[in-house]
Amino acid sequence: MKHISCYYKRLKIRKLKIAILAVIVSIFFLPTYVAFQSTGNNMFTILLNGVKVGVVGSPDEASEYAREARKQLASHSEELVLVESDIEAVGSEVLWGKVDEKDTVISNMAMVLADDVRETMNRSYVVKINELMINLSSEEEVMELLQAAIDKYDSEGKYTVELLLDPSRELPVLTTNVISREEAKEQVAEAVNLNAGIDAEIAEVFETVEPDLEKSFEDYDLGLISLDFGDTIEVVEAYLSDEELSGIDEAIEMVTKDQEKSEVYEVKSGDTLSGISLETNIPLDRLIEMNEALEDENSMIRVGDELVITVPEPELTVKRQEEMYYEEDYEEDIIYIDNDDWYTTERKTLQEPSAGHRKVVAIVSFENDKQVAKEIIKEEITYQAVPKIVERGTKIPPTYIKPISGGRLSSNFGRRSAPKKGASTYHKGVDWATPTGTAVVASSGGTVAKAGWGSGYGYVVYINHPDGRQTRYGHLSKVLVSAGQTVSQGQKIALSGNTGVSTGPHLHFEILINGTQVNPLKYLN
Repeated sequence: MKHISCYYKRLKIRKLKIAILAVIVSIFFLPTYVAFQSTGNNMFTILLNGVKVGVVGSPDEASEYAREARKQLASHSEELVLVESDIEAVGSEVLWGKVDEKDTVISNMAMVLADDVRETMNRSYVVKINELMINLSSEEEVMELLQAAIDKYDSEGKYTVELLLDPSRELPVLTTNVISREEAKEQVAEAVNLNAGIDAEIAEVFETVEPDLEKSFEDYDLGLISLDFGDTIEVVEAYLSDEELSGIDEAIEMVTKDQEKSEVYEVKSGDTLSGISLETNIPLDRLIEMNEALEDENSMIRVGDELVITVPEPELTVKRQEEMYYEEDYEEDIIYIDNDDWYTTERKTLQEPSAGHRKVVAIVSFENDKQVAKEIIKEEITYQAVPKIVERGTKIPPTYIKPISGGRLSSNFGRRSAPKKGASTYHKGVDWATPTGTAVVASSGGTVAKAGWGSGYGYVVYINHPDGRQTRYGHLSKVLVSAGQTVSQGQKIALSGNTGVSTGPHLHFEILINGTQVNPLKYLN
């Protein structure tokens, strides 16, 4: 009995050892348990969008499982799926702990993501024209939009649009090319015709052999000969929501409808505000309103001035060339004969012009509906135009400056009430009130014609200038130059005063052209 009792005792000890060994083996070899390590958190509860989806051994595992879940969700849609994906890992340090199977965690994540799908993104196309961007749902709609822009000017349907990869861009960006439908057919034919290259060479040889005969008017194929876009167009693929897409009809209207755009008009020789209004088709009051420098219809404009104008133009510019036949009256360019002894203000017409008449075939260039250039390729004169011949001066004329510094304008040029008995009711100059003794300078360089007493003028100085004009300075207190003396512009010639017929200290100043007084203020710089 004693032996049996010892045997059972050894048997219990052996079973206990086996049990302990099994536990150790399970610790090291079973994947659903994490061994205790006193190195910090070793088990993590994973929350996806605030929902518990499982327990894993590390945050990296959670990120990997989330990627797999997103792949599963996306595999059920042909478009791009956008979902909220906020992963939170709550760690803990445990001696024994059970983690969830990978497939279980991924499945739980996929269910949470499916509930949080925000929207399905459509594979779309973004068309960029200048600063305008239009989102369309398909390449077919892009082609329809661009074709509508050129069809506005191509009534016979000769041209078509194609999309090409832009070689200047690193990323895949499409740009446009407009070709004739005949050219498109030829490209297709060349792709399948092995002898196309040989045929082209033979044709080129015959072209060089055939004589270049002058065409008659009937030989020209009048009409549209080229068409292209005037703006750079970029087309890129994108994934967009339904709300971000434009309808094709709306997009066509955005691109082809005329809209007001600001442009600059440079004033040319002979321009008037009323003429510019007619040429630009802008009402005169609207033209004045757009330009702060213009006060009213009588405002002065000079050659080279720039005026802001608004013109109706579509968002997408279409450039085209048309071969056109027309008959017109025409004028020859003016012939100028330069005279180095004359000032640029002097000119004389030596021959009056008369219009001629001609028949013309021309290549006319347009941007949208605006003609921008014209090249005559055939011309037949019915009767010759006679040019205008003008002799003109080349010397720069002298300038005129205010003859005193400061002073108050006390009497303007023109009709007035006589301020004093003996004074004229028509003032032939301008007066500046200034203290006696103010320096008076030559308004322009020239030769002193008179210096001394001048009756009603009191003490006075007359100066003759090279351009034939004369200046007069009256009511002086002292004269500092003498007749026959040459003076330069700005040289001191006298002191102001109150002599002659005068109501107080001032300078009277005149400019005479061909012996007649003019308003000096119009000629002072």
